Amino acid sequence: MSNRQHRTLRRTLVAAAFTALLGTAATLPAAAAPADRPAPAVITGQAPTLVPESGVWDATHHRFLLGSLRHGTVSAVGTDGNVRTLVDDPGTLTEIAGLRIDPLRHRVLVTNLDNGIGERSSAATQGRLAGIGAYDLDTGRRLFYTDLAAVAADGGNHLANDIALGPDGTAYVTDSFAPVVYRVAPDGTGSVLLRDQRLAADSGSYGLNGIVHRDGRLVIGKWDDGTLWQVPLRNPAAVRRVEVAGGASLLHLDGLLGRPDGSIAGITNALFGAGRDAAVELRSDDHWRTARIAAVHPSADATPTAPVAGPGGSLYQLSGGLAGAASGHPTDTFTLRRI
Repeated sequence: MSNRQHRTLRRTLVAAAFTALLGTAATLPAAAAPADRPAPAVITGQAPTLVPESGVWDATHHRFLLGSLRHGTVSAVGTDGNVRTLVDDPGTLTEIAGLRIDPLRHRVLVTNLDNGIGERSSAATQGRLAGIGAYDLDTGRRLFYTDLAAVAADGGNHLANDIALGPDGTAYVTDSFAPVVYRVAPDGTGSVLLRDQRLAADSGSYGLNGIVHRDGRLVIGKWDDGTLWQVPLRNPAAVRRVEVAGGASLLHLDGLLGRPDGSIAGITNALFGAGRDAAVELRSDDHWRTARIAAVHPSADATPTAPVAGPGGSLYQLSGGLAGAASGHPTDTFTLRRI
């Protein structure tokens, strides 16, 4: 065989091998997409005095979003615990508690308040600030802001706490310092959905807190006494207390989260000494006329505040150092622990 024939044969064999390699690669399973990768059982984040109070899972970007009571910002947190600021609106936001993602409009909704913990807190706004803002999920740009204390129009104390989102994009917001639930249309137009003295907080305490939308009704928890309430959206004046069975106390019931199986995850805490640090599972067989405590998971972390959805249907509990911040000693560490 001539040298030319050798070279031709070698090129043919190399080309055939390369073609076979491409065919094999095409049949290999693709690497797991980021959204398919499970998150660690415990995620520990470090950020100077962040003090996050609640959070959400942003499936589009495969990250958690946490709202800071201390800085009034929204941070994007990776499953590796890496933290970066997404929303910083110092002219508007003082402290952030509740967050909800509106996926159809590609935005995150946040509550604005002044609990006296934040760096932007002032004597003029402490205990009198209630608002809701909408921010773009990609850029953190403000889309609207609604002053809910002005909507209440009663001149009293206010503290916007948590948000539930209806299927049409309507947001429902609790007020911990007034017996009020607000309704906010997708364009930011606010109104009072319900005002009922039975929902008022004990003197000097926090009242309405976590809120969930369930089948045309709202399920709302009160932090001060651990009661659960149901508000039918077609007739909000028919608000009624939910009788809860199960024997366990819901005192200091904080954040609530609706689960895909119809249950509601809740967090209780021992802030200021009373209550206990735990995650609870609430279930109902009669559209939340009554409910039962199906499970209780004692917390390994002090003063948890919110259940947070994670990737793949997982559920986490957020502990951001609220007790330390309330006593004037904010921490640089927060924990998301899988329940």
